[in-house]
Amino acid sequence: MPAAGAQAADSRAKVVTLGKGAPLRAIKGVLDDGTAFFAPFGEVITDGDLVCCHLCGQMFRSVTAHLRSHGWTKERYCEAFGLERGQSLEGPRTRKLRSAAFTARLIFDPAIREGSAAGRARARTGELTSQAAAAARGRRFPEQRRRKAAVARAAISSDAIARANRDRANRDRADRHLAAVAAEVARQQGYPDIAALVAARIQDGASLAAISREAGLDKDWMSRHLARVDPAAALAARTARPDRADAAWLPALRRLGYGDVAAFLRDRHLEQRQTVHAIAGELGVSHHAVATALRRHDIDRIPHSAKRHAAAERAAEVAGRLGYSAITDYISQRRAQGWTWNAIASESGQPQTWLRRHAAGGAGTAGHSPSGVVEAAGGRRR
Repeated sequence: MPAAGAQAADSRAKVVTLGKGAPLRAIKGVLDDGTAFFAPFGEVITDGDLVCCHLCGQMFRSVTAHLRSHGWTKERYCEAFGLERGQSLEGPRTRKLRSAAFTARLIFDPAIREGSAAGRARARTGELTSQAAAAARGRRFPEQRRRKAAVARAAISSDAIARANRDRANRDRADRHLAAVAAEVARQQGYPDIAALVAARIQDGASLAAISREAGLDKDWMSRHLARVDPAAALAARTARPDRADAAWLPALRRLGYGDVAAFLRDRHLEQRQTVHAIAGELGVSHHAVATALRRHDIDRIPHSAKRHAAAERAAEVAGRLGYSAITDYISQRRAQGWTWNAIASESGQPQTWLRRHAAGGAGTAGHSPSGVVEAAGGRRR
């Protein structure tokens, strides 16, 4: 049954001719504004490499490009006919050709390359996810997504649903039991709740294990269950006494001229680009201890930072010597001018493999061979 915004039509009574030589197609329904459509609401009909247009019923390799003839945009089309915004309206072969063409543009078009890099940067920071969530807030659920969810639910057996409900009930009972234990412990110790008890005892220098023992519980009870009972109290306990966790490091750090662990880690890892393994070897501690300290002091871990930094400096030095801001710009311009890889290597003084690797990496095609990227772009290996 079509979702809101579309009315079912009698396919036996409403039949239209698409044009000279075109087959007859039945009207599947009518939108609220009177627009008839010729493909099922919330579905995309395909035939090999062709896709059916809801607005006229004809088959096209790319309905996205065809929509201009109707004066519609893809966003309006998907919303009107209950399709997901990311739904492709092109056949598989058309998508492959478009992907190959875009790969070439990533290599040779600086604007596309810069836009791709900016998009990847926004994705890494989570900005794209936040904006997508904000844009989706309050928007009607597409009929296509509803049908997918219904199919997924139908595939789940009744036994699995019953087990999930039992597990959820068991978790709820366990949570209520832990909350009751925590409330009783706080009452016995003379505090209004478990958060006040933990905060006061940590301030006095007690550990979570000591607090657990004082309450007559297993020594690991607070460490294991406090986050479920009171997440805010658990977070406060983890961050209240960072000096105690760093105390074992201080003698070695003072010999090196550092007053605290955070300053030492920022200098070694972020400024000097030392790896976690190198820092652990310098202090005589384990790799795990350094990784934990980085997380404790909110310092982003950069894997293989020294090697990557050296590689980036080499690329910047070569590009600057040749008069370019980036080595990928230099390679793209020379290839666009018809230079061979051998000629570029002779001018830059760098190996062909190094140049090809940067050409592929700059285009965002890591994981594919540079030669394959060039061939996909329509060029011939030289």
